[in-house]
Amino acid sequence: MASHSRHSGGTGAAVLCTIVVLTSLSASAETSALSEPPGFYSPKATQQSPPLRVEVIEGVKFRDIETGEVYRLYGIDACAPAQRATLGRQPWPCGVMATAWLVSATLGKWVACSKIHESHGVIQARCASSQHGDLGATMLREGLAVAVPVEPPLRTYTALEQDARKAYRGLWASRFQMPGEFRRSAAASSAEVEGGRP
Repeated sequence: MASHSRHSGGTGAAVLCTIVVLTSLSASAETSALSEPPGFYSPKATQQSPPLRVEVIEGVKFRDIETGEVYRLYGIDACAPAQRATLGRQPWPCGVMATAWLVSATLGKWVACSKIHESHGVIQARCASSQHGDLGATMLREGLAVAVPVEPPLRTYTALEQDARKAYRGLWASRFQMPGEFRRSAAASSAEVEGGRP
């Protein structure tokens, strides 16, 4: 038991050390860019988050427990919380399963995110934990998520989804509605109900 604790602490320390190095590299790149004479081009550094402890909201979304900022895994989507899939004649809660997986992948672990952009108060980011170098990629590989079109395209994500489809992993063994379509249908139904009220 004690050896397990030491191992977990070592892993957390390694992740923290990696994050600190990445952050300091980004900071030094920005500082050097500011001190250069005019006429020089320097690529914009990726915005690396400090290490986070998070609370999962749903399958692709979580909240930083310190700041309250909401992050969404970039380039993927997963079943909505109330969504179900059907394997043969047996329904199963694909939204609950995706959420449970993300909880398991982040609970008690440090999470680091590279921000892509922010939309409607939600930070779109690619994130990692001590056990998963890219949470979105792992979810695609396991068939727990689907790739969504982004610019520029994430070819690795598309390839991972295709591999999961071919192997009938996770969602791809079942009949299900694409998460984006499910959400749009649910929103339209809700609007109809609201519109029909006196």
